[in-house]
Amino acid sequence: MSQVAHTTDVDDIPFPVQQGKRDLRHASWERIRELFALTPGAIHLNTGTIGAMPHEVLDTVDRVTREWTGGLMDIYPPSMYTEHREAIGRAFGVDQDEMVICHNATEGMARIVHGLDLHEGDEVVTTTHECYSVLSNFNLVRNRHGISMKTVTLPSGPDVRAEDIVALFEDAITERTKVLAFAAVTLFTGTMMPMRQLCELAQRHGLITVVDGALLPGMLDCDLRALGVDFMSCSGSKFQCGPLGTGLLYARNKIYPEYNPLPLPTFWPIISTWYPMMGSPPPRTMTSVESDNMGDYLQSAGSASIARGAALAKACEIWDEIGRDRIERRIMELGDYARERIATAFGEKSLYSPHEDTRLRSPLIAFHPFRDPEDAWNIKKISAFVSRLEEEHRIWVRWTEFDVPGSPHQHYAARICTHLFNNRDDIDIAVDTMARLAGEMS
Repeated sequence: MSQVAHTTDVDDIPFPVQQGKRDLRHASWERIRELFALTPGAIHLNTGTIGAMPHEVLDTVDRVTREWTGGLMDIYPPSMYTEHREAIGRAFGVDQDEMVICHNATEGMARIVHGLDLHEGDEVVTTTHECYSVLSNFNLVRNRHGISMKTVTLPSGPDVRAEDIVALFEDAITERTKVLAFAAVTLFTGTMMPMRQLCELAQRHGLITVVDGALLPGMLDCDLRALGVDFMSCSGSKFQCGPLGTGLLYARNKIYPEYNPLPLPTFWPIISTWYPMMGSPPPRTMTSVESDNMGDYLQSAGSASIARGAALAKACEIWDEIGRDRIERRIMELGDYARERIATAFGEKSLYSPHEDTRLRSPLIAFHPFRDPEDAWNIKKISAFVSRLEEEHRIWVRWTEFDVPGSPHQHYAARICTHLFNNRDDIDIAVDTMARLAGEMS
């Protein structure tokens, strides 16, 4: 049980303390909100684009930058982020040899896609709801090496079920398929993809899994090894609330048959100063003991932003102090509350995000705010709606665009995201304001 330090006024205590240290695990959410550099008077509901950094993370960027500016120190060993990668990997159930700190999710995805051993005639199965960085990189490989891409359009709406999504992927797999690529959480509709089920599907067909996990760190208390993924690229600046220009790259580097019994795929660690200058690395391991440090190969890319790497590690450390399981529960509870408020204000049919299948819910909720269904493909109207929320009401959300099965048009939706620094008052104010504004614009 946490013990509060002796004081005459409990309200003056920044956080509870236990064994001489602050106890974020038992701090109130209002106290935890004070950790963040939030703009006063604004409501931040767009973490899917960029998070809000804690003050300690900002301070780390400044402190470490000053320590290294003009210094006479060897910058290359710290650029490997060895201790940071070990601590961050531990938080995600993997080891240092499988974890890389990169510049962002886009860079991580490019390094994964272009490091795969794909050749003319090989096929990638993915979706039309992927981030541009996923589709553009696979398209580059198609144009360069002659692979083929097969894209399925994910269903959207409140009644989508996990089995529907898995069946779409299974129907798309052929004898030529080599890669299954999908998002952990789709940025357009906020669908929490059935990751473990899709990984099991891929394993049954002997496929490599490439996952866009941009939104996963900081949102989910996640064991990457237990998911069974081969590769995942993540953002450090979205739900993890690290600095801009930070990301995480996971590359499976050992075999645990209970999670993924397939052999490690052939992989070329592009952008590496530690890949052998002559000869080849050792053969990839067939056991749970690494034969080589793939993480080091990928991490070694000359000098790096030591300050940003340290700041991302600090953000992850704060998450571990609060408890990633506790954070996930908080985010999801707020997401469920926001989803219910939106369904009440705009109607359940306005939702593009899953509702009935709780396995597919995330804290990102996409919806159609206007009365006229045809406004769903009016980009000017949704753009104006989002801009007015920001300019007139200081509420920051986003609009998204995506394909809908059977529709001749792309659909445009408003999207909100809940995070640990939000509360129900933020959501109530935002939904009420959006309802009034949408009514005015309809």
